[in-house]
Amino acid sequence: MNKILLLFVAGFFCCFLLKAQPGRWQQRVKYTMNIDVDANTNRFIGKQKLEYTNNSPDVLKKVFYHLYYNAFQPNSSMDVRSRELGKNLVNGKPDWDSRVTDRIGKLKDDEIGFQKIVSLKMNGVAQPFTYDETILEVSLTQPIASKAHVVFEMEFEAQIPLQIRRTGRDNPVTGVRYSMSQWYPKMCEYDLEGWHPTPYVAREFYGVWGDFDVTIAIDRTYKLGGTGVLVNAKEIGWGYDEPGSALKPTEKAKRSWHFVGSNIHDFVWAADPDYIHLVRKMPNGGPVFHVIYNQKINDPNNDTAWNTVADAAVLVLPFIESKFGKYAYPQYSFIQGGDGGMEYPMATLLVGPGLGTVFHELMHSWYQMMLGTNESMNAWMDEGLAEFSSAQVQAFYRDKFTRVKNSSNIAYMKALDSVAALLPLDHSGSYRSYYFLAKTDFQEPLTTHADHFETNIGYSISSYSKGAIFMAQLGYLVGGDMRDKILLEYFNQWHFKHPNSSDLVKIAEDMSGIKLDWYKEYWCNTTKTIDYGIDSLWEEGGVSKVRLIRKGKMPMPIDFRLTFKDGSTEMHYIPLNLMYGSKPTENAAETREVHAPWRWTHPTYILEFKRRLADLKRAEIDPSKRMADTDQRSNLLQLNW
Repeated sequence: MNKILLLFVAGFFCCFLLKAQPGRWQQRVKYTMNIDVDANTNRFIGKQKLEYTNNSPDVLKKVFYHLYYNAFQPNSSMDVRSRELGKNLVNGKPDWDSRVTDRIGKLKDDEIGFQKIVSLKMNGVAQPFTYDETILEVSLTQPIASKAHVVFEMEFEAQIPLQIRRTGRDNPVTGVRYSMSQWYPKMCEYDLEGWHPTPYVAREFYGVWGDFDVTIAIDRTYKLGGTGVLVNAKEIGWGYDEPGSALKPTEKAKRSWHFVGSNIHDFVWAADPDYIHLVRKMPNGGPVFHVIYNQKINDPNNDTAWNTVADAAVLVLPFIESKFGKYAYPQYSFIQGGDGGMEYPMATLLVGPGLGTVFHELMHSWYQMMLGTNESMNAWMDEGLAEFSSAQVQAFYRDKFTRVKNSSNIAYMKALDSVAALLPLDHSGSYRSYYFLAKTDFQEPLTTHADHFETNIGYSISSYSKGAIFMAQLGYLVGGDMRDKILLEYFNQWHFKHPNSSDLVKIAEDMSGIKLDWYKEYWCNTTKTIDYGIDSLWEEGGVSKVRLIRKGKMPMPIDFRLTFKDGSTEMHYIPLNLMYGSKPTENAAETREVHAPWRWTHPTYILEFKRRLADLKRAEIDPSKRMADTDQRSNLLQLNW
């Protein structure tokens, strides 16, 4: 390890300790792994040294490991669950993950995945263990005391499955030989709620912060990308020592690639003999971007597209850091592999160079890799916030090049769908998907465990789209500028600390001065929907009045704009009584009147305004359309008198 890397690791770990949240302990791991890959048999053997620090106040009598590869066997939980979900029909089509379907059940013996533990010791003493498919349960011969530090030593062997979900070999779509995610025995997380030995059925993850030192020996023709910094870059070459350099020759049959990553909770790598490696450095210092893609793709635009990925990353990073927080690691790699887009620390696997997916996966570095929520239990905090923030990044990128700010997208949507006029300019795709879901029986609370959603479509739209709307709609509740400050402060306070939804809401409340526990309760814990309308208008005693009605089960504050015949406008704001406050004026150029709060128990509210009713031309609830009102037909009243 070179001196610069040692300084980075030491400084970073000290920073981590200084920022530790009072009373919020977390476990700590340090992996040292040596992997020997046989590219002919698609198997590898591994030696793992795992230093484990029990920072909890509890005595641990057991530990658990994830053995993800065991999911890729006929009749596994992943196999059966996929086939069962495929029995659900959505618009007449099976609701299963098209990448999985029933493929696992058809795998042959040399195509399945497996991980087998040859030996396991703690502090030199052999430990008894049992397999439960993708979970290894270890009943310790000696409990791990609170604040104790122990060393596990493991020898294991594995077979790399055919590419089906995220990980595997010989992907027929990309041509990539090895996508190595969820590939090693990984210690499960233990936190305030206890152990999280979540079986690998389909979806999200949760990991322990720590340091990784991984050496991979593989046939010398292979080229690798992965998590961490390549320590032996001078020995390897191939752009790691300096951009554009060739892979250095070796007389050995196998070449060893040595990666190190600090303060991360997972490790991914990929390998292929035909990979191409692009390198981009930030103009004023910062992380190095690596783009590694497959040369076998028969597309004349392939090189251009992947170069665009590299250039786009450099362009958007300053914007991302200004809005969402400082990137903490020395490098980031976009690697062609996997089966779509899948995020890991300091790297992502991408099936292709589409910038929408590129930005979404990059934002996972903030909303999972540096925050580390339990995304199995709160998938929306990972997927939803990544979806929200990546939409902001896409808008910035589009504007940087086109100065059109979504106009082409809006025109396309109007031609495609008459409801486009009911969508906000930003995050329109998320709102569109949520409105579809809200009218079906597929919606489940956002607090549903990621693997326990009864439909794939319900999980996807809930976690991604409804999760993104949580943040977009928060801007409606507290103001867009305040929402942005909340997001930045959330990252600054909680990165590397495994926050939960209450931590996010507490920061929002403290910064805005508005109570928001009701918002989390309704939006995350229930499937109740928002639906407001304009009921009637009249004059009484020289006072103009409008009755608003709440038809949905979820209460909200109301922005209500009046437009008069002379072209002037007034914004009328009705806080919700549960807020115990109100958002500031968002448009200083527009007159705004704050009214008495609308009590959540009352289905109607009468608002008074001073202008003559005959002067009114238009009345509209939430002209910004950030409030996710599922039936907006009664939100707008156009008067033609």
